[in-house]
Amino acid sequence: MTPDDIAARLAALDVHHIDLPDARRAAVAVAVTSVAGECGIWVMKRPDRMRAHPGQYALPGGSIDPGEDAVDAALREMDEEIGVVVGRDAVLGRLDDYATRSGFVITPIVCWAGADREVTPNPDEVAQLFFASMDAISVAPRFVSIPESPRPVIQLPMLDALIHAPTAAVIYQFAEVVAGRQTRVADLEQPVFAWR
Repeated sequence: MTPDDIAARLAALDVHHIDLPDARRAAVAVAVTSVAGECGIWVMKRPDRMRAHPGQYALPGGSIDPGEDAVDAALREMDEEIGVVVGRDAVLGRLDDYATRSGFVITPIVCWAGADREVTPNPDEVAQLFFASMDAISVAPRFVSIPESPRPVIQLPMLDALIHAPTAAVIYQFAEVVAGRQTRVADLEQPVFAWR
């Protein structure tokens, strides 16, 4: 799988935008890289001491600042969190927006971060940084029922853990689109612990 292949699959996706006037806007970077010729993405684990979402698995990302668009924010957060700088020309495409229970609408931006890149994770934001190969992210998801919602909670069993939405929803859609499937994730629920 090459960056051009991924860009072509993303270009075929009819991206769904979510317009919630009261929602805060955020963006995440699906940072595609290759290690020793194997394609994959970077996934972070947040430090346990963080105020928001401690110990959770995440993609580089955060709020869209005034004057930024989703691409600006995703690339800035990738620099701030894992020390990888790329330009807007590295963007391969985007995925569907995902609305969180905590009042955000997240826009996933897929970018080519380069092959065999050195990373410098920010210890204030990243406890561990993982390279997740395309095989690893293509794992079959689990869908769990909870009494608090009619929507299924998605869990991705990868990296010796269970990754939940919103991160799991974004990774799942990315893997599906790259495999040529037009899978939607807006109806996939987050676990209750991630609602705040």
